[in-house]
Amino acid sequence: MNNIIVSTTDSIAGKKVVKTLGIARGNAVRARHVGKDILAGLRTLIGGEIHEYTKLIAESREQALDRMLDDAKKLGANAIIETRFTTSTIAASAAELLAYGTAVVIEDE
Repeated sequence: MNNIIVSTTDSIAGKKVVKTLGIARGNAVRARHVGKDILAGLRTLIGGEIHEYTKLIAESREQALDRMLDDAKKLGANAIIETRFTTSTIAASAAELLAYGTAVVIEDE
């Protein structure tokens, strides 16, 4: 059970859910870096993508996803369905990214 299938849908083609184990979740809380904030502030003057924040949120998303997968493994799941991501502000310069879904056991149909 090394590979867990992750899906945003409520089903996986060719598989059937045989057991629902509960919610699997993982989060990451990240603070912005002062130096990167300065660069980002300059980018807002000229427009375009703010690469510093794009990289920060991508890293946070991967960390939250990895933690959700670890949680699902602890529950005994081989798949996670209905996966979602959400963010919330913790402080003026910090935010949480949460990944969650339903941990399930699936089998071939």
